[in-house]
Amino acid sequence: MKINQTIVKYLKSQSSQSVSMEKLAKDLKLNKANDFKQLVQAVANLERDGKVEFKANGKVALIQKKVRLTGTFRANQKGFGFISFDPEEPEIFVAKPHTMYAMDGDLVEFVIIGPANALLNHGAEGEITNIIERKITKIIGIFAKYPREKVEATDLVGTIKSRNRKMPFLAYVENDGLIPEDQSLVSAEITYYPDKAFPDSLQVKVTEVLAQKDTKGIDVLEILESMSIPIQFQQLTLDAAESVPGTPDEAEYQNRLDFRASQIVTIDGADAKDLDDAVQVRRLENGNFELGVHIADVSYYVQENKALDKEAFERGTSVYVTDRVVPMLPERLSNGICSLNPRVPRLTMTCLMEIDRQGQVVRYQIDESVIETNERMTYDDVNAIFEGDSAQVERYRDLVPMFTEMKTLHHILEKKRQNRGALNFDTSEAKIIVDAEGVPVEIKLRERGTAEKMIESFMLAANETVAEHFAQKQLPFIYRIHEHPKMEKLTRFFNFASMMGETVKGTISKVDQHELQKFLEDIKGSESEVVLSTMLLRSMQQARYSEQNAGHFGLAAEFYTHFTSPIRRYPDLIVHRMIRYYKMHQKATINQEKLTEKLAAIALQSSQRERRSVDAEREVEKIKKAEFMADRVGEIFIGVVSSVTRFGFFVELPNTVEGMVHISNLNEYYNFQENAMSLVGEKTGRVIKIGQKIKIELIKSDAETGEIDFKFIDQEEPTFIKPDSKSKKGHGNFDKRAKEKVSKKTSQPFYKKATKKKKGRGRK
Repeated sequence: MKINQTIVKYLKSQSSQSVSMEKLAKDLKLNKANDFKQLVQAVANLERDGKVEFKANGKVALIQKKVRLTGTFRANQKGFGFISFDPEEPEIFVAKPHTMYAMDGDLVEFVIIGPANALLNHGAEGEITNIIERKITKIIGIFAKYPREKVEATDLVGTIKSRNRKMPFLAYVENDGLIPEDQSLVSAEITYYPDKAFPDSLQVKVTEVLAQKDTKGIDVLEILESMSIPIQFQQLTLDAAESVPGTPDEAEYQNRLDFRASQIVTIDGADAKDLDDAVQVRRLENGNFELGVHIADVSYYVQENKALDKEAFERGTSVYVTDRVVPMLPERLSNGICSLNPRVPRLTMTCLMEIDRQGQVVRYQIDESVIETNERMTYDDVNAIFEGDSAQVERYRDLVPMFTEMKTLHHILEKKRQNRGALNFDTSEAKIIVDAEGVPVEIKLRERGTAEKMIESFMLAANETVAEHFAQKQLPFIYRIHEHPKMEKLTRFFNFASMMGETVKGTISKVDQHELQKFLEDIKGSESEVVLSTMLLRSMQQARYSEQNAGHFGLAAEFYTHFTSPIRRYPDLIVHRMIRYYKMHQKATINQEKLTEKLAAIALQSSQRERRSVDAEREVEKIKKAEFMADRVGEIFIGVVSSVTRFGFFVELPNTVEGMVHISNLNEYYNFQENAMSLVGEKTGRVIKIGQKIKIELIKSDAETGEIDFKFIDQEEPTFIKPDSKSKKGHGNFDKRAKEKVSKKTSQPFYKKATKKKKGRGRK
């Protein structure tokens, strides 16, 4: 055997990736002078032929042939990203220097340059070698026009900067195509992508002016457009909506359960227009409750693979932002034939349940139905009845007995969920009130009364019942899943809780909801409640849709789906379609493999569209909060430290506005303690950590970027916020009228009640 082949065979047999020349010579018995010289020559030849290489430590190793894979690149705003290439495999991390300037969503070819290391909790690292297909072909943003001299010098007419954080490139506009007015919102086609010579920029050609600079709500429109959220429906979709009749087909009634004579109501926010769920409750002779959850039968009108269905699939969900809704379906359906308006017949899907006094569903029926609601109730109306408001009790006296039974059943269902370990993170949500011009004038908290929680209980019961029904039948279906927290995140949380002097019972690998629920109860009212509940919430995984049932960890539910909002969520529409499909087809005639494949694609698309919607809502909320705070620069506030990083910390105000205190705006140098998630003053030893109540001054609020900056105001003793049951942890409201009542330096929260928007229902 030639020496070259001997060396290669030896290196392949070694467990370590590289060996020293001394070890190689010794093991091959080539350590004599002449033999060693021959070995060195052979290794040099192998290196020249690209078969071996010398590592930085001088050791020799075989060059591993890199397997080229393909996947989808997901960009991070900081320049790095991740590649998804196999649903069963974890994503591959790609550092900024190895992205090849790929953009979010690009189909790429890549190689693994660093293997995963489970012991060090490191995932595999990749390098992009080729961009196969560009996903982003246009950019949306505000056009900044160049002066004439600059146009003549560069042959460029201006720039566009997208609000899409995953596309942090400046786009230079060619002098070829539309030349819009300065500060117009435009759409531009990308003609040149980033490369080595120009890594931070694009070149584009304007193809459409979306809005002039003085258009109302242009900032919100820009965010929606930049995230590819379609504002207008396609003409085919609108034509299809117009062809839908304004009243139900009476011939359809005989094929359905008929509840038109039953006492049924809708209960929603006062501003809701798309009433897609109605409920009824009555006490049975055996003492059990009969709960009927009736949901608008949207799938009857939105037929598979037709124009309405195709666009609903593409949109995935309705998007709710401050002053507008971008609906999943045209208003002719969502506010018309599919809205369960009072005293008119409507086609529905019904989940009728008999529930015992322990909250167990002992009998149920899921079927197509027709209903006619008695009243369009609001949460405020029902809460007023529960509080004994005599005027409302008298106004709805025929319905009050049913509301009383509803309240009783709600408490039973709520206790059942609590007993099985459902987690309840009492987080605060803000509602931003804007004027006719889209300018924010008030921020107030959404308060959830018994009526809101009651409807949530009923919707959860229906969702669980429908999911269990199809899981038990072992039929292809779409589920809403919330997986067990990942071990590495729980490990960090356990360690953090231990440093705070608290212990979670159970082991990381076996911790269940009861133990976490007990932990949340134990820390209630303590100084560390805010910080620990926040950190635990951040340890949870995101809920998503899947064709495989994995249960819902947060709800401690073995089976869960989304059945109750088909007007605004595509998965709910699909669940209704599956109910009708299985009613018409025998199990033996169904191609389960093909159907499961189809549902997997729908689940993935719906999860991605949900994330896009959430991102848009957060981005709009951020810029509107910054706009609201812009004229408060220089004012002093008391807030709570919500997050700590090595470059500073974030503070949340009582009105949920969050801003950053950069380390440059601290009164001394602070060292970051990563394990304790805290900053420690080098001179004073002062500790800043999550949950502290702290005094700050607002020094910047940028409505364009949404960035808010605070300056730390020194205090003798930093304090912790203590929960206040009456004021929901001290969170409250700010409005502009408050400025007339307080001095420049002492702004305080003003509290107002607010109802929860319908969109808050069912994100679980």
